[in-house]
Amino acid sequence: MLNLIKIRRHLHQIPEIGLQEHETQKYLLAQIQAVSTDKNFISLKTWRTGILVFLHGSNPTKTIGWRTDIDALPVKEETGLDFSSKNGKMHACGHDIHMTVALGLLEQLSKTQPVENLLFLFQPAEENEAGGKLMYDEDAFGDWKPDEFYGLHVRPDLKVGDIATNTHTLFAGTCEVELTFKGKSGHAAFPHEANDALVAASYFITQVQTIVSRNTDPLGSAVVTFGEMHAGSTNNIISETAYLHGTIRALTLDVLEFTKKRVLEIANGVAQSFKMELDVKIIQGGYLPVENQPRLARELMDFFEKLPAVHLIDIAPAMTGEDFGYLLSKIPGVMFWLGIDSPYALHSNKMTPNEAALHFAVENIALFLAHKVKAEH
Repeated sequence: MLNLIKIRRHLHQIPEIGLQEHETQKYLLAQIQAVSTDKNFISLKTWRTGILVFLHGSNPTKTIGWRTDIDALPVKEETGLDFSSKNGKMHACGHDIHMTVALGLLEQLSKTQPVENLLFLFQPAEENEAGGKLMYDEDAFGDWKPDEFYGLHVRPDLKVGDIATNTHTLFAGTCEVELTFKGKSGHAAFPHEANDALVAASYFITQVQTIVSRNTDPLGSAVVTFGEMHAGSTNNIISETAYLHGTIRALTLDVLEFTKKRVLEIANGVAQSFKMELDVKIIQGGYLPVENQPRLARELMDFFEKLPAVHLIDIAPAMTGEDFGYLLSKIPGVMFWLGIDSPYALHSNKMTPNEAALHFAVENIALFLAHKVKAEH
């Protein structure tokens, strides 16, 4: 039987950035091999650093998919744990928990052959390259493409035993924006001979805040944040360029597209008014809103509500982003939050999940998947 605590702690020490998860993949393959030996109904294939494990049903009419993400973040860990990261990266978003739960579910669901097909997807590059979109667009699933897809994400502010979701949008759609205003450098004492890119960028930062407060529907739920700015080199030289890096988030594609359009209109307007050039780069990739299929979400919620160990929460959407949204735009399914009771937020360098969530998740989610694929449990 897999030792979930040991597995999670090992994975926590070897975090890797998206599409570089070579050591992670090697370790996962070893664990998968351990639970699938001598089971001829299990097939496996890899895609770059990802892994697909397929349980062939005895009399299948559909394929149920379970997805986990396997990458980490470029965050230097400061938890003080004796199993802290060894390489300067960190599973600050809890993907080590996600992977361990997936391995535990695979072990439970492969004890006997299910009636329906069951796919376990260990997906790379959720954080940086929209790995789900890459896999779908490159037909990594082939004949194994699920008819329904399910997945979870840990949530620090929920308790162990909490499962939270809804029958509509769970996570926002997101995109990145990079802007560079290009003016003319000069001496601080002669501003009339220069064209200050820092001033133009500052105007843009203040004006862009009006999109959410004055342009979008108050019920439309949008966020515009520019968290990075670089301009100038010293105190007495007027900046030739100003670089801004931000994020746009919204709960529907329509609001996301509208907000993105207004950001570009304001940026171009500011650049024109200051007689500057503007370079724009928008990175949207596969980070669409995570939209649960209402019927399947209701079925999942009704199932968990009946389990005595589960505290089910019908939760409001969050402005976090997740590339599972792209897969759910192609394949109906559901994502839900799993409580891990940590005082530190996702992406914090001190995020420390309560490992009791591992056994809780495997025991209870296995019941749901067994119900879906008509497996003995």
